[in-house]
Amino acid sequence: MSVDYAVVIPTVGRDSLRVVLDALEHGVGPPPREVIVVDDRPEPGPLPPTHSARVLRSGGRGPAAARNAGWRAACCEWVAFLDDDVVPPHDWKLRLTEDLARLGLEVGASQARIVVPLPRDRRPTDWERGTAGLADARWITADMAYRRAALVHAGGFDERFPRAYREDAELALRVQARGYRIVNGDRVTTHPVREAGFFASLKQQRGNADDALVRRLLGPRWRELMGGAPGRLPWHVATTAAGGLAVLCGLLGWRRAALAFGGAWAGLTGWFAVRRIVPGPRTAEEVAKMVVTSIAIPPAACAHRLAGEVRHRKVPVAGSAASGRAGRAAAGGPGAARGSKASGNARARGSKAAGGSDGATRGWKRSGGSDGATRGSKAAGGSDTATRDSKRSGGSDTATRGPKRSGSAGGGRGAGGAREAGGTGAVGS
Repeated sequence: MSVDYAVVIPTVGRDSLRVVLDALEHGVGPPPREVIVVDDRPEPGPLPPTHSARVLRSGGRGPAAARNAGWRAACCEWVAFLDDDVVPPHDWKLRLTEDLARLGLEVGASQARIVVPLPRDRRPTDWERGTAGLADARWITADMAYRRAALVHAGGFDERFPRAYREDAELALRVQARGYRIVNGDRVTTHPVREAGFFASLKQQRGNADDALVRRLLGPRWRELMGGAPGRLPWHVATTAAGGLAVLCGLLGWRRAALAFGGAWAGLTGWFAVRRIVPGPRTAEEVAKMVVTSIAIPPAACAHRLAGEVRHRKVPVAGSAASGRAGRAAAGGPGAARGSKASGNARARGSKAAGGSDGATRGWKRSGGSDGATRGSKAAGGSDTATRDSKRSGGSDTATRGPKRSGSAGGGRGAGGAREAGGTGAVGS
């Protein structure tokens, strides 16, 4: 049975995009109906040869907005998302279609197995260990195929997530809340470790702001729902508080208190640094990097989390009365409506739908099922073809009324685990 699919690749212009496009152009297997490259740089620049791919622009609004632009421009039953820094095997198209051909209408997505090659002649660095965590991450879109109807019903990615962090797991929870299952495919894709600068782990702390949004969308059990590893934010708060109090007491002339709080700060900071140094190669460069960033990460993590709490303070917390009115789905009801406002689609259409799927949201509220989904497909896909795609790929009554469970065959992987692990020094929430 042939599989109707498109491939969407958000990019920031990395040279590695060439490898992905070459694999799609010259690899074996049934070809996609089209390949869509979404350039997400604020100012478009040169790209590697794109072969027959269509190029769209998303204006630097982040990977969530870029993927939304891509899948909404496609009118296929399935949309396969690939990152621009992965290495698909030569037979990737064949393996993908084999994975998708055997899936029933109740399945909304198929996730590939990600392999991260690490050096064999030494211990991996903090950054390499963080990237290696992608192999165990749940629902990441490095190689993830979604049924287009499932994307329409869920409203797409929440564009309030400006980074490649949490946005994929949050969408997966909303897709499952609408009755779809997410399964693991047999295809394998390689994700090499990218080059990283001295302060790479410090820059990752920006993700703490996104954790503030996730907490409001999913409630206090958000880590349990996403399957992520326990965060370090409480320790970062304690470290930052101890350091701040040591400085304050010193300025006030309270020497003993300053020494006590200073000792607490030094102990917590040293413990954090040691935890990051011991598993690594312990070279002079790596040790210096771990010491410097271990001093800077705690206050940076706290600052970003505080900024996120302030920025998203008007988002109703899941389980509250306001959240219940906005939407009953624990993963995405309230976030979906406001996500469209953030992307500008709702302003254009005067709608409250997530990320521009105006009809889908209104349809679900009115009919609770397939009729609204069909209208949603028209709103999101913009054509009768998209409507028919939605119907045959999961927008039918059967798929719409599918199993009302949010369980997944995701394999028990930790959502976003790699991105927040970073050894022990990536996102510190």
